[in-house]
Amino acid sequence: MAEPPADHSPHTVVAFHLDAAAERLALPDHTTELLRSSEREVQVQLPIERTDGSLSVYTGYRVQHNAARGPFKGGIRFHPDVDLEVVQGLASLMTYKCALVNIPFGGAKGAVRCPSHELDERERGRLARVLTRRLADVIGPERDIPAPDIGTDETTMAHMMDEWAHLMGPSPSIVTGKPLALGGTYGRREAVGRGLAQLFAFSAEDLGVPVEGARVAIQGFGKVGASAAVAFTRLGCRVVAVSDADTAVVAPDGGFELETLELAVAQGQPAGALPGEQLPREDLLAISCEVLIPAALGGAIHMGNVDGVDTRVILEGANAPVTLDAESVLLERGVQIVPDLLANAGGVVVSYFEWVQNLQHLHWDAGEVDERLGRTMRRAWGELAEAAELADPGSSRTLRQAAYDLGVGRVAQAMTLRRSG
Repeated sequence: MAEPPADHSPHTVVAFHLDAAAERLALPDHTTELLRSSEREVQVQLPIERTDGSLSVYTGYRVQHNAARGPFKGGIRFHPDVDLEVVQGLASLMTYKCALVNIPFGGAKGAVRCPSHELDERERGRLARVLTRRLADVIGPERDIPAPDIGTDETTMAHMMDEWAHLMGPSPSIVTGKPLALGGTYGRREAVGRGLAQLFAFSAEDLGVPVEGARVAIQGFGKVGASAAVAFTRLGCRVVAVSDADTAVVAPDGGFELETLELAVAQGQPAGALPGEQLPREDLLAISCEVLIPAALGGAIHMGNVDGVDTRVILEGANAPVTLDAESVLLERGVQIVPDLLANAGGVVVSYFEWVQNLQHLHWDAGEVDERLGRTMRRAWGELAEAAELADPGSSRTLRQAAYDLGVGRVAQAMTLRRSG
């Protein structure tokens, strides 16, 4: 196998795993070559009037990687540090993620390079609407369905849905992650965090850690991390520390109270508002725990801090939070890494449920959504554990390798059946 590249961008990392999986699966060269590139890449100019009357021009991207298994699906992020290469990597990651959890979507991703933290709500709305106009020719309810991501939320999706209605006519299924009042689904906001907890409940025995009383540390206390903290506490785990961009907080008495976490989520509080000992944010990764959940940005665990990581299991709440070289170090130490392809797939799974409900004019209650999410994550974990041969102590295939083998293999099979690969 080739040596891991020094570049840890999403595009490079996913390409590395694709090539390795293609070699293990003995894919035809032309199929691998098609998967290395995207079916369509769009770059658009986005002028908006600012609240102070000035004009700002931002760059938007939409990358549609592969649609062999169904319509393109992927989030839209507003962030100052995105570029086309980042979006390419995240789009291809979505292709294999959807295939791994076996939902009928292909992979896409979108982004706007902008100072998102400086935009007010009115400016965000204008940006969402002009983006929808610029992408109107390449998205659609059965073609490419955007969703929220970093820097966007259900209000962003409401603006996109409304702008689409002005352009093409009403269609709630044009986006997912919408407000409930506009055809959204119960559980979408908490889907990634709840999916992480459900996955852990199903996988803990295979991974050799207990559920009851397991110490959990969570890096990132936004939509994913905060909802995960609540979900893991409800499971009977002890959330011993959380962090956000400003600080890390160690829980008093060995774990945060459920009521405290639920209140923090309801009020959108930062990690620093929780009771406990405050530490520098980077110290979160060195806190002793059974389960570490990096749920912030990619590359959080790297060669500069991997020696301090003290956990038995890593559940990747973010995309590509562990660099390739750091992963090798952790695996040598016996740390199990449940890869992003499955670990954070709860969001796209519940987005799929929302899309299905919109298309069929259905409305499932919260219990049904949660039960369907759990059933999907349980099935996907069973398939992954079997592919990784976890029951065999001599198996040399990692969970990430098995995940890519399943995801890439399913996409390649669909391409062959369609005679497009």
